[in-house]
Amino acid sequence: MSVDSALFHSALLALTPILLAALGGAVCERAGVFNVGLEGMMLIGCFSAVAGSWFTGSAWLGVLFAALSSAAYAMILAVGTISLRGDAVVLGVALNLLAVGLTGFLLRTVFGVQGTFSDPDLAGLGGVDLPGLAAVPFVGPVLSGHSPLVYVSWAAVAVAAVFLARHPWGLRLRGVGEAPDAAATLGVSPARYQYAAVLTGGLLCGLAGAQLALGNVTLFSENMTAGRGWIAVVAVMLGRALPLGVLLAGLLFGVAEAVGFRLQGNGLPQQATDAAPYVVTLVALFVSTARRRRRRRPSPPSTPSSPPPAAPAPPSTPLVGA
Repeated sequence: MSVDSALFHSALLALTPILLAALGGAVCERAGVFNVGLEGMMLIGCFSAVAGSWFTGSAWLGVLFAALSSAAYAMILAVGTISLRGDAVVLGVALNLLAVGLTGFLLRTVFGVQGTFSDPDLAGLGGVDLPGLAAVPFVGPVLSGHSPLVYVSWAAVAVAAVFLARHPWGLRLRGVGEAPDAAATLGVSPARYQYAAVLTGGLLCGLAGAQLALGNVTLFSENMTAGRGWIAVVAVMLGRALPLGVLLAGLLFGVAEAVGFRLQGNGLPQQATDAAPYVVTLVALFVSTARRRRRRRPSPPSTPSSPPPAAPAPPSTPLVGA
């Protein structure tokens, strides 16, 4: 297998949906909401982007429709978790299952097809050539020519890092996630910040779905996210909900997916190449868990080099009548 600029170009394409969804999950995690519904929100974004682009003739209106639809879908998680005090994991899994059935039903109802919808007239997100960079050997083909949402995802990492570390709202969001009762005593509404975090996560998942359906390809297929939302959840865990950590974890999975596609072109069975990102996900999760347990394990007590001095003997009591 040759390593060239096309391999890294495809790795960045594979990274973008995972990165956008993982950033949404990281924002929710910082607010104290463990969002495992990223897969379903991405799938809703995929269908909404294709439907919006098809009916309006504009890919950007499709992107807007995807972001708003995923945010509205995320409201189910917000209401169930924050207002009704439901279990976030159970609700997230239910949203993932609901999205598969709902998008499959809408595909038959809206487009009258089953399995996959594609049309030559469907408007997709075109590539953008960065001025002055496209002609640079190796670097230009890797970084230039992507859809605008790829560059939006890179900017989102920087904005999220500065927001969570510097901005007062970001600091309050972190405080709500770490100590909601203490934040409430300072006049900060935990519910308000958690609602905002979940809706932001939904918006980012909608952008992830739009990139997957209109940027990486230009079609919608049933369950086309194919576990990328779960990979995003793992990226949040590996990156410890830090924007830079999420970027590095997502890049690992993007490279694994790109290598899998390249090996498939070299004759490796499709089933093996499709499993490559998920194998990397499991290995990375096991390694990270083992390292955390090793750090938490208490260190054995140090052995003294010389025996401690013996305690002085108590003074002898004189015998009576001696």
